[in-house]
Amino acid sequence: MAASGVSAPTRTEVLHLYRSLLRVARQFCDYNIREYTKRRTVDAIRDNKNLTDPSQLAAAFSDGKAQLEVAKRQALVYSLYAPKVVNIFGVTNASHSSLGAIWISVVELVSGFMRFYG
Repeated sequence: MAASGVSAPTRTEVLHLYRSLLRVARQFCDYNIREYTKRRTVDAIRDNKNLTDPSQLAAAFSDGKAQLEVAKRQALVYSLYAPKVVNIFGVTNASHSSLGAIWISVVELVSGFMRFYG
């Protein structure tokens, strides 16, 4: 403990904060935001891993806890207003049967070319 009365967080507390931040990052439905949150968490831990002053450690830890609360709120807000998920073809579930028919037609066309030119 330092003379100023500020106690540095323990290794267990820091790891718990790190895991909590990564856990909250997984809650974002948007890939870009999820990856940004993960990257920012990892970068902050790497940047602060060499701190030795207890007051700096305590400040970084309290900043991390504040960021955790912000991330939790944002994850909640993003989940409330999440965009509708569209598959990679941009078709809705109702038109999958027509997509299947198109796919079969393409396969028949390719196999016909293979028989002709093969």
